[in-house]
Amino acid sequence: MTIWPPKTGELRRPAYKSLADTLIRAVDAGELRSGDRLPTHRNLAYDLGLSVQTVSRAYDELIRRGVIAGEVGRGTFVRGGRSDTKTPFVPDSQNEKFIDFSILMPVFEAMHLAEMQGALTRLGTDLPSSTISAFRPSTALKKYTGAAAKWLTGCGLDPSAQGLLMTNGNTSAMTIALMTVANSGDLIVTEELAHHTLKALSRYLGLRIQGLEIDAEGVVPAAFEAACKRSQVKAIYLMPTGLNPRAATMSADRRAELVEVARRHDVLIIENDAWGPLQPGRPDPIAAMAPERTFYFTSLTKCIMPGLRFGFLTMPEAFESATANRHLVTNWMATALMAEIACRWIEDGTAERLLKWQMNALGKRNQVAANILSDIPYQASPNGMHIWLPIPGLWTEDAFVAHARLNGVAVAPGSAFAMSDNVHMQGVRICLGAETSKTLERGLNVISRLARSNPEPALLTL
Repeated sequence: MTIWPPKTGELRRPAYKSLADTLIRAVDAGELRSGDRLPTHRNLAYDLGLSVQTVSRAYDELIRRGVIAGEVGRGTFVRGGRSDTKTPFVPDSQNEKFIDFSILMPVFEAMHLAEMQGALTRLGTDLPSSTISAFRPSTALKKYTGAAAKWLTGCGLDPSAQGLLMTNGNTSAMTIALMTVANSGDLIVTEELAHHTLKALSRYLGLRIQGLEIDAEGVVPAAFEAACKRSQVKAIYLMPTGLNPRAATMSADRRAELVEVARRHDVLIIENDAWGPLQPGRPDPIAAMAPERTFYFTSLTKCIMPGLRFGFLTMPEAFESATANRHLVTNWMATALMAEIACRWIEDGTAERLLKWQMNALGKRNQVAANILSDIPYQASPNGMHIWLPIPGLWTEDAFVAHARLNGVAVAPGSAFAMSDNVHMQGVRICLGAETSKTLERGLNVISRLARSNPEPALLTL
């Protein structure tokens, strides 16, 4: 007995939910596969004796769950089962078994713990009462705007040109930006290899996501232009300064070209600058070029220390109220205690000192990678936290990742960052910050040895 399409009278109430659940069961059973085209709303409604509104509601629910996707002018297609986008990093239950190059984080040493312990000790004697008693965001966080402006200026922005929201790090800012720029069903475009949570988050929000062709700098302007001509693009999501999986940095000219396309088609821009001022000599942020349409976010988490989960989201003035409202209903406000620590450090110079330390530490680690991988082509950025290794020789991406793990090293597969199933740019992201100097060298030597050898399929059975 087939599951799909259901027969008239087989659906339970509410019919839209039953119809959606039936399609998911058909996908899980293999009756429907990724890429299969679904009937139009009107045809399916006629066949099942339902209203068009009921079928539309079922399709909307399936889009929200990420099971199907609608493409303007082409129809509605199955995307796959209910599983979320796979994460690039190994689970906590496994990471002690590996030299972990899979998770992106800054270098963390005992001095960082000592800095935080000292900050907490000082707070024990002069903690402002508003930090723990204020319940309104404007009351609790207003006094930190000066420090926020100082940090954003160091990132290359003019804080007076945009609205400002303080957040609990980059993930919070990214979610709020997406919720503000688009509604369910809207199309977001990005690099075809992009942030690993972007696809899953877009699905949860009911947004359509499309990867665009990339080159050595990032999104190809002609591909962006073509997407805008084919469909109504609501926003483009970019990581222009080393943060993207391939460690690419976009030139000022390329940024200007993309801004020109965005203005011509009235597309908003979301700029993920999570590393902030970590990269020396970088071009100005896109938000500095196009403040009237850019949502920009950064934080201290990546460039100072992992536990300092405090960041900033700037937005065009026209979107200030909408952004604040979405932040209120999802996060309420940034944690005032973390804001107090972060802003004290910005004002007294601790943040700048820790930033320079991190730049130096990552610079040394990048040099270690350059020495060990000296004759192996790979991509990196100045003081970056990771490198991108295109799959060498006869290897496949899956085989290289599996062999690395068999040798005790976890790396992130490029497929974890793919916005579609047909990206042909295979590679692995190798993160440099999580391990000690000794395990970094040992792990990179494993990578070097594998890259210079041919795959041995028999090893996969061990």
